Amino acid sequence: MDIESARRNMVDCQIKTWDVFDLDVIETFTEVKREHFVPEIFKTLAFADINLDIGYGQTMMSPKLEARLLQSLSLKRNDKVLEIGTGTGHVTALLAKLAREVFSFECHPDLFKSAKSNLEKSGTRNVRLLCENGLTACDQFSPFDVIVLLGSIPNRERKLEELLASGGRMFAIVGSGVVMDAVLIQRISESNWHYEVLFETSTEALLGTEISPTFQFD
Repeated sequence: MDIESARRNMVDCQIKTWDVFDLDVIETFTEVKREHFVPEIFKTLAFADINLDIGYGQTMMSPKLEARLLQSLSLKRNDKVLEIGTGTGHVTALLAKLAREVFSFECHPDLFKSAKSNLEKSGTRNVRLLCENGLTACDQFSPFDVIVLLGSIPNRERKLEELLASGGRMFAIVGSGVVMDAVLIQRISESNWHYEVLFETSTEALLGTEISPTFQFD
């Protein structure tokens, strides 16, 4: 496979055709080598327009979904980011390219070890990776300018939204079943949030929702 040709096709035929035109986001997809974060068994599918199985009931998002996620957050170079659900570390590396620092939580030990290795090999330095349930452990590092959930939650969760700094943005996939909403939540002030449905999609439930009895969804 011609890796660089496949990468260009991914950007031109998937990402740009799904209304992603932010030049910083597009450049980040050329700099962060997606093939280094894909499970070995799926190396030939690294640039395919599909979600890839990474084990433990989780998937790696398709390139276009990752790109829309990043574009919606309007990341700034000084942003402090919370990511819950590290997975392979690919989105983590993308976020780290666009922001000042990333706190990323992965509760499954095997996925954590794999992501840690992937991030180290990629030379990503501005990530603090933790093997904990981020849904219950993340507040110790708040507030955050950006929050990203790489897995679905059944309902909107105010406890996470309250960890946003004023002007902060949060991307989440909310719902259950075959159709869910990808949403952007912005904290306007101390007591006001703006909630916007971006598009319909579906993904697996965020690891940790089933083992966090103290974390109650609205």
